[in-house]
Amino acid sequence: MAFTVDGTAYDRFMGRYSEPLADQFVEWARVRPGMKALDVGCGPGALTARLVDRLGADAVTAVDPSPSFLASLQERLPGVDARRAGAEAVPFHDDTFDVVTAQLVVHFMKDALAGFEEMTRVAVPGGTVSACTWDLAGDRSPISPLWRAVRDLDPSVKGEEKLPGTDRGELGELARSAGLTDVEESELAVIVTHPSFEEWWEPYTLGVGPSGDYVVSLDEEHRAALRERCRELLPPAPFQLEAVAWTVRGRAV
Repeated sequence: MAFTVDGTAYDRFMGRYSEPLADQFVEWARVRPGMKALDVGCGPGALTARLVDRLGADAVTAVDPSPSFLASLQERLPGVDARRAGAEAVPFHDDTFDVVTAQLVVHFMKDALAGFEEMTRVAVPGGTVSACTWDLAGDRSPISPLWRAVRDLDPSVKGEEKLPGTDRGELGELARSAGLTDVEESELAVIVTHPSFEEWWEPYTLGVGPSGDYVVSLDEEHRAALRERCRELLPPAPFQLEAVAWTVRGRAV
C-alpha cells in the first residue's frame, strides 16, 4: 500500500482527522510529565507532536518504516529521536519506555500481534501501552464514505473493513494476547467540517493508503464515476463527518 508519499500528502489526506484524534488519544494514553514515550508508526508526527508538548522532545522517541514520513517528522520535530523501523521489530531494549503508543497503525502492521508484543516488551513494568484504529468494520471511519461508494459501483472490491483491529473488541484481544493486563477498551470520535466536496475528494487522488491506491488505479472514466457517486452520498457542502476510533489501553508487567 502507498505510504511512500511525502508527509504533506498524508497530512492532506488523513491529517485533517488524525490531528484532532491525537488531542484525545494522548489523554487516553495517560501521558504525564516526567514519562519517557515511544510512538510506534508515528507517520508525519500528529501524535508525536502531542507527546512532545507534554514531555519535551528529549523524552520522545518515534519509529516508522516510511523514510518520507520520518523526514517530515524530523522537520516538524527536530529534537525527537526518530528511527526507521517497523512495529514488529523496534530497536530498543526491554523495559525502556513508560508509555508506548500506536495511533492508526495497528491495521497496517504486517503482524499485529507481533507489533503489540514488541510494544509490550519495550514498556517498563507498570507502563502503559495504548493503540487506536478507525472503526472500519463498523463503517464509521473517515474513509467509509469512499468505500461505500466503491461498493455501490463494484461490490467485488474489498475495502479495509477486514484489517486487524478495526472491529469491536479486536484491539483488546490483541492486547491481552500480547501479555498486557488491566486492559480497557473504549472509542473516541472526531467531527471534521469539510467546506466543499472538492476539499474532501482531492486528497484521495494523492495515492495515500489503500483507498488512495484504489482511486489512482482507476482510469479517468471510472474515477469520475466514483467521484460523482461520492458526491451523491455526501451531504451538500459545507458538511461535517464524524469519525470513530476504537481504543485500547493496557499495563505492562
